[in-house]
Amino acid sequence: MRQVLIYGGFMVTMSMGIRHGFGLFNLPITMANGWGRETFALTIALQNLIWGAVQPVTGALADRYGAFKIMIAGGALYALGLAGMALSSDALNFTIAGGLMIGLAQTATTYSVVYGILGRNVPAEKRVWAMGITAAAGSFGQFLMIPAEQGLLSAFGTQDALLMLALMASLMIPTAFMLREKNFHHQHAHGDQTIMQALSEAIRNPSFRLLTLGYFVCGFQVVFIAVHLAPYLKDLSTTYPAVGAPAVATTALALIGLFNIFGTYSSGYLAQRFPKRFLLSGIYLGRAFAITAFIWIEPSPMSTYIFSAIMGFLWLSTIPLTNGIVAQIFGVKYLTMLSGLVFFSHQLGSFCGAFLGGYLFDRTGSYLLVWQIAIALGVFAFLVNLPVKERAITRTVNA
Repeated sequence: MRQVLIYGGFMVTMSMGIRHGFGLFNLPITMANGWGRETFALTIALQNLIWGAVQPVTGALADRYGAFKIMIAGGALYALGLAGMALSSDALNFTIAGGLMIGLAQTATTYSVVYGILGRNVPAEKRVWAMGITAAAGSFGQFLMIPAEQGLLSAFGTQDALLMLALMASLMIPTAFMLREKNFHHQHAHGDQTIMQALSEAIRNPSFRLLTLGYFVCGFQVVFIAVHLAPYLKDLSTTYPAVGAPAVATTALALIGLFNIFGTYSSGYLAQRFPKRFLLSGIYLGRAFAITAFIWIEPSPMSTYIFSAIMGFLWLSTIPLTNGIVAQIFGVKYLTMLSGLVFFSHQLGSFCGAFLGGYLFDRTGSYLLVWQIAIALGVFAFLVNLPVKERAITRTVNA
């Protein structure tokens, strides 16, 4: 179990950490190539949509043929995509490398695939705790890579920095071999549940649908804040100059990454002692209260830092809880695929949070409406997670 935790954590640290710093490359790349910012934005948007849409397919392949084979392909695609971003002077080639290739790579190297391995190799009573450990590793990667990637950019420039990140991403390939499951097999005896049967079973299950709705809210809130918090603070600088200082936004985002580590670990730990659906509901309600206080209290650097710390603690703590409930209800045979299906809802929410933040700001000149939507969605997610049933379903076949 220790080896799975160490190398699974490292895989997620690399895959999530590298992508977290992509925003730092926006202006250097677009200015160097004479592109508009929409080129870079389209690439990252495409990356996230592909990640969400293809994740269930990648998960099904991992469940069928073994996760380590999928992760080898993902590590190679990640490194090639970063190298392609570095060497592309054409917008289409850049979008293919950074959007298509890295989007596909993330489906094979992030939480869903790693959680499938954990689900099969960690005792059921420690499963959510192990998922929390791995999520904390991904959170640490997000916290670590912001200064690391900024340092590479400052010291070596855009192209060489991306090529160095490609070399770092290639380390995921040998890591995948360390996660090879020696006793993995996927046999279909007569009467066993097939992938399509598992998919149909999940879609018909009310608890699965409720979890999926809640995960949409998670994606909406975190990506809206990640993308629009800095410009929101900048807009406040006309009335509250101290809040609009660039260092405030940088510190706020760093605090989110830092407290995310503690939040994801804590959610996995607490899930061993309390019902996971209540913890999930509490997280969403806590976000709603935190956002409400943030937009109504007079802004200051300190209030911003407190908000960032609270949101960071609640940031990705939904991941081990949601995936843990999926495993508890349906078992681990198709966990990677089903986790990917839930994650697709998360990514749809992410797209809506990022897009509506910009769209409604352009229409109204304020982020207030989007903040209010985020609060309402938090209350909605609080309510829909309460009736989730955390018990294994009864089947008439041995699946």
